[in-house]
Amino acid sequence: MAMAFKMATTGMWVADECKNSFMEMKWKKVHRYIVFKIDEKSKLVTVDKVGGAGEGYSDLTASLPDDDCRYAVFDFDFVTVDNCRKSKIFFIAWAPSASKIRAKMLYATSKDGLRRVLDGIHYEVQATDPSEMGFDIIQDRAK
Repeated sequence: MAMAFKMATTGMWVADECKNSFMEMKWKKVHRYIVFKIDEKSKLVTVDKVGGAGEGYSDLTASLPDDDCRYAVFDFDFVTVDNCRKSKIFFIAWAPSASKIRAKMLYATSKDGLRRVLDGIHYEVQATDPSEMGFDIIQDRAK
């Protein structure tokens, strides 16, 4: 039987596949990003899309809907000024202006519960349009 982790504030559950996919991204580096969505009928946060190791940030931003909320995690690899390879994991709360108010409220109140399940996130970005989560913002936050 699949396990789920309950988020007390909204009564939502986080599906096991969310944590498992995140751990694969964090430790095995098989995913570059993961997009999560809330299924209101089943009261479950599930994996919506997984980006392969060869995909980039532009693939993540293209996979986010223009009219609905989502959560995403992105594994950002970079090289420091000291020539050291580093990796930082970003949590992105995507709530576009065109999404329904109910969805915005549901995603806002469920965010902390999902973050607690995904252990190892370094930075958080909240965005309502693509300019608020540009690649330059990700680069600046990682330094």
